[in-house]
Amino acid sequence: MRLATLGCALVALSSAALAQDKSKAGIYSCIDGKGRRITSDRPIVDCLDREQRELSNSGVVKRVLPPSYTADERARLDAQKKVEEAERSRVAEEKRRDRALLIRYPNQAVHDKERTDALAQIDDVIGAVKKRGEELVKQRRDIDIELEFYQNDVTKVPSWLKRKIEDNAEQIQIQTRFLNDQGKEKQRVNTRFDEELAKLKMLWSTR
Repeated sequence: MRLATLGCALVALSSAALAQDKSKAGIYSCIDGKGRRITSDRPIVDCLDREQRELSNSGVVKRVLPPSYTADERARLDAQKKVEEAERSRVAEEKRRDRALLIRYPNQAVHDKERTDALAQIDDVIGAVKKRGEELVKQRRDIDIELEFYQNDVTKVPSWLKRKIEDNAEQIQIQTRFLNDQGKEKQRVNTRFDEELAKLKMLWSTR
């Protein structure tokens, strides 16, 4: 019986102590840089550059906390925070790309095959363009034979033949430009695969 009474007394004392601590806990209040009033049970991070008031539970001001940072200091801290967040995002994105690269190319054989396939597709296009170019060259030879009939005198050449000459010359120029573009595309593809391979070799070595 005495033990039960003692236990009840201890519980009552603990509850009273907790209630007393709670009554001592302050309420912090401030108006942030956007004009919003903020309250919290602890000092407010968004108001470190301005005064904060610590209030009692009854709303009486217990004390005024001076600014921890000036506005300029806070601005510099915010700017630094943005830089750090951007760097974290960049690192996370790079890791995501690295994981995707490893999934796509688990070894060099797979990477080499994809390079070969990509270059083969371009070579197929180049082959078709060259074939068309040969046809245009043959067409030009046929035109030259027709021009001989007019003794290569442009003033005597009929309009339909002139259009044929112009069209042939234009098509040859188009094919030449396209061939040059495909050559540059092969260079871009090889450069991309070279850069990927250098990256992959590092990733493969750390697995």
